[in-house]
Amino acid sequence: MNKIKIWPIALAIVVAASLGLYQWGFKQSAPNAEFVTIKGEHIRLQELRGHPVLVTFWASDCRACIEEMPDLARLYRELSGQGFKLISVAMPYDLPSRVLSLAEAKQLPYPVALDPLGHLAETFDQVRLVPNSFLITPDGHIVMHQLGRIDARKLRERIEQMLGEV
Repeated sequence: MNKIKIWPIALAIVVAASLGLYQWGFKQSAPNAEFVTIKGEHIRLQELRGHPVLVTFWASDCRACIEEMPDLARLYRELSGQGFKLISVAMPYDLPSRVLSLAEAKQLPYPVALDPLGHLAETFDQVRLVPNSFLITPDGHIVMHQLGRIDARKLRERIEQMLGEV
């Protein structure tokens, strides 16, 4: 009798998931997190209930992160008036001065938070690699986790769907 070894299949699934495939369809409660922005604002994730929220982790030395910033800025500018929220979190190893300079140079219209002790990265599924994004429903559930560059078109469709349901 021919037996299929399950471990190579399981390993392939784990590797594929870690290489940037969208993880749609699962539902997990969003963590109770508080962000402190480069402007000194405090944003509590729970206070954003009722709105779709994208939390995205990035680093100033990450090429893919920099390349997706214009897409995120456009998405925020076009949908924030309808209730969409976006919070960008710089990785703990990024110098605050560098984060501030990049945010100003790119004219980022959305809040940019610092995570100097890595608490936010730990809270959001132990983020180690960037870009790393989490889409949260208005009722507070993570319905998308994306490691790697986002597909702005697919993300827009999902956010617009959420906005239509609110």
